[in-house]
Amino acid sequence: MNGMKTFLHVGCGPMQKDGTTRTFNTPEWKEVRFDIDASVNPDVTGTMVNMDAVESGSVDAIFSSHNIEHLYPHEVPLALGEFLRVLRDDGFVVISCPDLQSICQLVVDDKLTETAYMSSVGPISAIDVLYGHREPMAKGNLYMSHRTGFTQRTLGNALADAGFQSVVTDVRPQHFDIWALATKSRRKNEDLGALAEAHFPY
Repeated sequence: MNGMKTFLHVGCGPMQKDGTTRTFNTPEWKEVRFDIDASVNPDVTGTMVNMDAVESGSVDAIFSSHNIEHLYPHEVPLALGEFLRVLRDDGFVVISCPDLQSICQLVVDDKLTETAYMSSVGPISAIDVLYGHREPMAKGNLYMSHRTGFTQRTLGNALADAGFQSVVTDVRPQHFDIWALATKSRRKNEDLGALAEAHFPY
């Protein structure tokens, strides 16, 4: 299809295009699935901190949902640098991850192991968000462990520090998550807002 754009689905797990954003899940976008776990049959197997299998400047966008928290803190700049490298000059990244502020409120309320919400894989508690989903880890899938975390401010700062020129973030306390959209080149506020409107789960 002429004019089709490509997005890299980083940390795809078993999910397909319909598990990304409403705009990526359209005929205008081609999905390339990328994951560290070969058992989920990604198009490209690799890690966020070393994406050598993906050519520099080769994708129009990146979607990364709930995997940046699996990195060690010192690896976050490396991964965001890789995201920046593989994006075309007018490219952008959409990231979602847990919101530690809302999750830590549950801890303050002594609800560490009580169900915070129901996910597609079952009940999730604050302890799962802080340290990784216990059920798959108990079965040997330690890729699910969490090694860092973010607030809305620190995620935005990490993207800016990595070299992204324009960043917009939003937080959904009722869903315990943060969404961020960052562009490789500087965008006008209205253009950035339109991109966020197209990809954030409003």
